[in-house]
Amino acid sequence: MRIRNHPIIDFKKKRKIPFYFNKRKIYGEEGDTIASALHANDVKVLSHSLRYDRPRGFFCGIGKCSSCFMTVDDIPNVRTCIMPVKKDIKVMEQDKGGELSNKQFIDKDKKRIDVEIVIVGSGPAGLMAALAAAQQGASVLLIDENHMVGGQLVKQTHRFFGSREEKAGMRGIEIAVELMEKVAENKENIQLMLATTVIGCYNGKKRHKLIAVQKLVDGDHLFEINGNKIIVACGALENMLAFPGNDLPGVYGAGGVQTLMNVYGVKPGNRVLMVGAGNVGLIVSYQLLQAGVTVDRVVEVMPRIGGYHVHAAKLRRCGVPIYTSHSIKEAYGKGKVEGAVVVEVDDYCQPIPGTEENISCDTICLAVGLTPSIRLIEQIGVRTEFILEAGGHVAVHDSSMQTNVRGIYIAGDSSGIEEASTAMIEGQLAGVSAATSLGYDKNAREVKRKCRSALKVFRSGPFGEIPRIGKEKIACCRRNGGLTY
Repeated sequence: MRIRNHPIIDFKKKRKIPFYFNKRKIYGEEGDTIASALHANDVKVLSHSLRYDRPRGFFCGIGKCSSCFMTVDDIPNVRTCIMPVKKDIKVMEQDKGGELSNKQFIDKDKKRIDVEIVIVGSGPAGLMAALAAAQQGASVLLIDENHMVGGQLVKQTHRFFGSREEKAGMRGIEIAVELMEKVAENKENIQLMLATTVIGCYNGKKRHKLIAVQKLVDGDHLFEINGNKIIVACGALENMLAFPGNDLPGVYGAGGVQTLMNVYGVKPGNRVLMVGAGNVGLIVSYQLLQAGVTVDRVVEVMPRIGGYHVHAAKLRRCGVPIYTSHSIKEAYGKGKVEGAVVVEVDDYCQPIPGTEENISCDTICLAVGLTPSIRLIEQIGVRTEFILEAGGHVAVHDSSMQTNVRGIYIAGDSSGIEEASTAMIEGQLAGVSAATSLGYDKNAREVKRKCRSALKVFRSGPFGEIPRIGKEKIACCRRNGGLTY
């Protein structure tokens, strides 16, 4: 299942790392997570459901769901999709949620960190926020629950659109490296905490408090983090579709497929049914072809393709058909995906009897949108509203990305689903705004003006219409206390 030949990414063979799965010795490679190493060994069943004991497999790849929970060295409910594989660790499928061992895995005394600006999430928005705030002179703590920074950028091999300022012509993986290097150059102002999960967020009169757990070699460590300003850039969650068999191993979110392929160099399967013809579905389908995986077809429930036609044209030139007004009806297989049934739908998205077609595949990739991650901001008391065009419930914020809770800022997909380019601009705007509120000002007004101008350009035109409407509704909520039509 390893990808060795790729037109863009150099997946060199790395040092083998032995570990144990269900008491059987197998090998991963340096840089693997536990879940990616298991996939490379063709292990797709990672857990079973509590009530019906149905098999569960890898889905999101970013630690946002529970499908990959396993017991690692006697500690249950470990998110194996973001936990690096280590020599001789013992990984077990867990039953009924797992039982706690007598092993001490959290410090008795929590450590304390005080900093001016705390940024949760080191994706495109979080990285740009950290750099922008640091350039103003503020001290920044950048936190991420993954073992690497970059968020979605580290798996995006396509070239970005836009202007030079927004990294047009560069691939996401190249942008990630550039931003990582800039963060490393700002060690005086930017402190980085990886493998760290924020489990609590509390509002204070002058400062805000976060409680976080960092996973290190010697165990888990508890931190109390106090910041004058908090920027939440937690990204988004993969959406799921309701159909029989949607919980079988082999049903992935599109981001999970990208993570396996483009970060860890592991094929999700050999033959894929792609569900969704937006930009993500089209781009990931092409990336599957680049990885040597067959894409049987792309199905889209809407009567038209939602993504850029340049991406659709590339797929069609490669012989991949795209079926509009079609969707998946069910997935089937014994313990894992072995096939699916697709069906044509009418103008009301209802299946048309007699149009069912059986598809042989071992992988179903769902590219059906994202939902903003708002758990932390809701915990701290930030006001949210359901805005369809923004992807669901989002934080109400002003033009400086500040929420109704003073000192709490939002950026990227957490503030409304858009492209990585707009996430970077919003991150920069939030970082500068937070730093300015602390008294720092190195040409901050001009930076803000450029950010707002760039966002206006990105949200113009037909493909920017939906996010533009979403932002207009957010502004309406802030002004009027709710949506008015």
